[in-house]
Amino acid sequence: MKNLSKKSLFNRIESFPIIIVYIILIAVFMGTASRVFTGYRIYMSFLQTIPPQLVLALGLTMVITAGEIDLSFPAVVAFSGFLFSFIYRTMDAPFLALIAALAGGALVGYINGVLIAKIGVPSIMATLAAQFFWNGFTTLACQGLSWNIITIRGKFIHQLFVGRIGGILPAQSVWALGLAVLFWFILNRHKFGEAIMFIGDNEQVARVVGINVANIKIKLFTVHGIMAAFGGVLLTLEMANFWSTQGAGFLLPVMAAVFIGGTSIAGGYGTIVGTFFGAFIIGSLEAGVVATGVGGYWVRLVSGLVMVFSIILNIFVTEGTAGDKIKKLKEKQNVKIKY
Repeated sequence: MKNLSKKSLFNRIESFPIIIVYIILIAVFMGTASRVFTGYRIYMSFLQTIPPQLVLALGLTMVITAGEIDLSFPAVVAFSGFLFSFIYRTMDAPFLALIAALAGGALVGYINGVLIAKIGVPSIMATLAAQFFWNGFTTLACQGLSWNIITIRGKFIHQLFVGRIGGILPAQSVWALGLAVLFWFILNRHKFGEAIMFIGDNEQVARVVGINVANIKIKLFTVHGIMAAFGGVLLTLEMANFWSTQGAGFLLPVMAAVFIGGTSIAGGYGTIVGTFFGAFIIGSLEAGVVATGVGGYWVRLVSGLVMVFSIILNIFVTEGTAGDKIKKLKEKQNVKIKY
């Protein structure tokens, strides 16, 4: 009985296992690399480098919760960076460049959504094709060259999105946190989030309760395209530079952040809190392992062990949580939902 009450307490704290894993990880790094991890600079570095990946992971969490996948977001990061840099270089209009970049991401996401929801192309194939197409398009458009936009650092938009608050705190970390809070409310407190979980759990049941599945999926992929574009803009602004492969290394780390955070690979259940801490675990592993004095070749091995441990702990502590959440959602549906 005592064990049941403890388990119930753990289940009331969303993504409790992954939070514990992160705390343990930081504690280990503090013990083995105290000179690095007892100072504030390493954490400011994390708050500078992790937000673009976290922004991507938030959108991907919603997509996977709906039982779909999106492999095109690395190409959107590059495409949006290209649009932002091109408009800024040719028109010297940074906020117009931002709008163009977000619109480009929305376009890619919308096309993905139509292919998947209306035509019936499996999401893994549609988004893989999009990854190749938009990556190739971006490379052709910039002729494979990188573009320096160092003058952007003198503009207000740079201070707004990637400046240093109080001269210390990276502004992109505040934007990422704000988006995480917003997406948590959407997934857990909004009908759009309920619809996503219904679709991921059982698409046929979702249709029965009145959810316009095709419409929701198109909106979902469009939102993820915008999020990927925003991540690309943050990266471009921080580096004050665009290069055609700037999103290439994000696919596996972002997916790892989502899955070790506790989002179900089969759909029907997602956790924004888990993704948040998952992104920080993935983002701090390499620096932490290297800081301990262990060779950099240990990074992947340690990363794999941490991922497996996180997933096993998630399964052990939160077993049944996803099913209970879906069951409660279904019990709420006394009338059909119209979208």
